[in-house]
Amino acid sequence: MITDTDAGIDVAAAGSGGLRANAVGAAGIVFFVVAAASPLSAALGGSPAAVGAGNGAGAPGAYLAVGVMLLLFSVGYAAMSRYVTVGGGFAAYIQEALGTRMGRGAAYLATVSYVAMQVGLYGIFGFFAHVVFGRQLGVDLSWSVWAFIAMVLVGVLAYVEIDLSAKVLGVLMICEVVVLLVVDFAIVGKGGAQGVTFTSFSPATVTGGALGIALMFASASFIGFEATAIYSEEARDPDRTIPRATYASVLLITVFLVFTVWSFVIGHGADKVQGAARQSPDAFVFTLSSRYVGPVWTDVMQYLLITSFFAALLAFHNTIARYLLNLSRRGWGPSLLARTHPKYQSPHVAGVVQSVVGAVIVGIFVVAKLDPYTALFSWTVGLGTLGVIVLQALTCLAIITFFRRRRTGLSVWRTLIAPGLGGAGLVAAIVLALKNWGVLVGAGTGFSGYLPWIVPAVILIGVLLPVSAGRNSATSNPANSLTAADRG
Repeated sequence: MITDTDAGIDVAAAGSGGLRANAVGAAGIVFFVVAAASPLSAALGGSPAAVGAGNGAGAPGAYLAVGVMLLLFSVGYAAMSRYVTVGGGFAAYIQEALGTRMGRGAAYLATVSYVAMQVGLYGIFGFFAHVVFGRQLGVDLSWSVWAFIAMVLVGVLAYVEIDLSAKVLGVLMICEVVVLLVVDFAIVGKGGAQGVTFTSFSPATVTGGALGIALMFASASFIGFEATAIYSEEARDPDRTIPRATYASVLLITVFLVFTVWSFVIGHGADKVQGAARQSPDAFVFTLSSRYVGPVWTDVMQYLLITSFFAALLAFHNTIARYLLNLSRRGWGPSLLARTHPKYQSPHVAGVVQSVVGAVIVGIFVVAKLDPYTALFSWTVGLGTLGVIVLQALTCLAIITFFRRRRTGLSVWRTLIAPGLGGAGLVAAIVLALKNWGVLVGAGTGFSGYLPWIVPAVILIGVLLPVSAGRNSATSNPANSLTAADRG
């Protein structure tokens, strides 16, 4: 098994007392992952684009296809988690199989991608808070004020013990799932607009229209399940907890989104759903809620949409703070970032730095008077989505490489076939994202058109920078990372 010591990471030398061990179980990790995926905001924000600009009534089939692809990815990911227990998520896997330089490039890309995702979420949180609280409560504050309020609350919650964040995320996630399931079951129970049908899953319907765009937006709805490995140091019984949390997270997100988007198709009618999504994407789901449940439920849904964004912000903040901590432990960032709080054992310094970076970026958009939705949210979330998909594809390559070099006794299905199929699907998703970049970010020209180049540039920086001999030497020979039992 590859531990912090095996990977050449000296926690004490890094100035860290370590994260709190045995702090979170499988359920808590699932809360972090599903909250980052933000089911309510994914359903309300992503499904209208997948349906309207994508393959219409076949969108549920696209979500199912992405879920199956990520389950295939998870087979190898969970198998390798038994041998890589250091924190660092995708980057730790890539470092162990493809070398220190690629691992560092992946770690830099992961950090940039998740920071981009979180900053974008501050924009959309502020946008909806301004609209909903202004209309419902008469509290007229600008989107930027709401964004900075959320930033402070997230920073405080992430500063203290991780189990508090897990509890907050658990409550918020359950609320947002329940509010959507009520609408889903109401639509199905009342037979929708034209009766309950399964045409959304027929090959002809799924492949009709712009399937590539639907797959692209569906992929964005699954971002965040890497967090299962990020919390390995704090997990109870990580050998079992991480694989279970990985499978549970992907399955829950898949089943929930497929069922929810399918109910939306039934609610509007298969022949009318694409037109409804194109005509009024902002009211695509709220219309169904008012029609099949009632206006009061729609008001509740609007408030929970805001808390859904907040839950995603908190989940991403915790993920990024741990990425920064692990970068520092490996000597790839300032040693100060590796410090943990003496009482809470949280990565408090990394969290504070992250909040400052987020505040600066949001402040730039405010000063430039750029729109929080069409610019801040669309551009940064598009960049983050592309970066994470690239990381997932590299991780598939790392998993296959790792197991080709080692005799572990695991099946070919877990070590080659499943990650190979998942990797092929992820490469296709990258191609689709680049091909439809203008649709993903809402603009294909100007500054936003150059954003995809940040992905290879960040990886290249990590690869080309010199590697110090100290803490990273153990990873230069992957065989040194295994115990005698691991080598068989």
